[in-house]
Amino acid sequence: MAVTGEVEKEDGVLVIRRIHVLYRLLAAQKDEEAARRAHDMHAPNCPVYRTLSGCIDISTELGFELDPGS
Repeated sequence: MAVTGEVEKEDGVLVIRRIHVLYRLLAAQKDEEAARRAHDMHAPNCPVYRTLSGCIDISTELGFELDPGS
């Protein structure tokens, strides 16, 4: 997982404006569809997302990589 944020100044105070989360998943090809469905359902069911999304622009992305050992 990698997280980046963008901060801006508002009235001389630093304020977090945007957060982007990249989930990196190493799994078998047969698991990709389920992983994408879970990712799509995650935000609306995540307490942290629901708490902060009204104040901060939050985006997520799923980086699916095939596990060569699967």
